[in-house]
Amino acid sequence: MEQKRVNRITQVVNKRQGGIIIVLEDIHDPHNAAAILRTCDAMGIQNVWFIFEKETPYNPKRVGKATSSSANKWLDFRIFKSSDECITELKKQTYRIIVTALTDQSISLQDYACTEKKVALIVGNEHRGASEEMLQSADVVLKIPMMGFVQSLNVSVATAIVLWEITRQRIHSDSSFVLETKDRKKLLEDFLERAKK
Repeated sequence: MEQKRVNRITQVVNKRQGGIIIVLEDIHDPHNAAAILRTCDAMGIQNVWFIFEKETPYNPKRVGKATSSSANKWLDFRIFKSSDECITELKKQTYRIIVTALTDQSISLQDYACTEKKVALIVGNEHRGASEEMLQSADVVLKIPMMGFVQSLNVSVATAIVLWEITRQRIHSDSSFVLETKDRKKLLEDFLERAKK
């Protein structure tokens, strides 16, 4: 492999965020999921979890190659058969659960300070939104402030806005958001192998 390619892969690994997971809960349209995966890669997010409880499962490694711009090649996935199963795992790993939803308890994204070391952002179904189980388990429920007549955005657009703001806050916080040295080394080795395929 050319050194230029190795340097580029190393640069990407060094900017990957630690302590953040995106959870796609019953996203119906694989193209929406693929667009979100592209945003995750752009924001330096490595781990994306899928829940297929009410929707027909699809393989995140194969969805929308054009839509994701092959981002799915570089991301890591976990699949859960229920929201309860995913919630249990998030709590076991001590992640703070952030749900995007428009409720009476929602906090405006511009008023939220993301200072936690471990966060999981939950994105709900395009039509139903986040499940009741997720809303009940949420530590924070966020909404995007709207200045027009519409009250919602396409799920991939909404996810991109929230991820950009959370990433911006994490980068400018006093805490380090990058992967630990051992995790960076492991991911670099993994990426170099993926680059050969």
